Amino acid sequence: MNSIANKIIETRKIKGLSQEELAEQSKISLRTLQRIENNENNPRGKTLSLICNTLDLNLEGLLSTNQSQPFKITTKFFDFFFLAVANLILVALLGFMTIDSQANFNSRFAMVLLSILIPLFIVNFTPNMSSTERLLKFGFGSLLYFIATLSIAGFVTGFLSGLFLCMLINLSMLYFGSQLIHKK
Repeated sequence: MNSIANKIIETRKIKGLSQEELAEQSKISLRTLQRIENNENNPRGKTLSLICNTLDLNLEGLLSTNQSQPFKITTKFFDFFFLAVANLILVALLGFMTIDSQANFNSRFAMVLLSILIPLFIVNFTPNMSSTERLLKFGFGSLLYFIATLSIAGFVTGFLSGLFLCMLINLSMLYFGSQLIHKK
């Protein structure tokens, strides 16, 4: 049975509705609902929208659960690869612009600005992600770089160069940025 039919059946039962009641409230025929729940039909367009509205289901979320398993595995692999590369680029940028012995005030100031703006950009495009999940996905590179800097260059170099400040700002914005952007 497909996941759309499962979700409709599960939600209908949670709400205590019979098939007849759901069909009547959704303004669709009982036979159509029975075919959907028995996996004889895949609901399309208006029918699915009417059922989702009656059951208070998110249409996009319901459709996204209907993906096949092989695509989920490859998607997760590419998501992980992208996150790893994005984290490496961000921390390399942090290190290059701050810890370099030739770094001047302008490059350090630019890095502070980027430490604010890049995480806010990430927060803006991940509104459904929790703060903790966002911090773990996009901030693990900063944590690893912090540990590497401590062991290689030492605390004094990381602190005086402004690298640790930029990392702190970066991680804070990843965690608390949604409260700044989505404040109502």
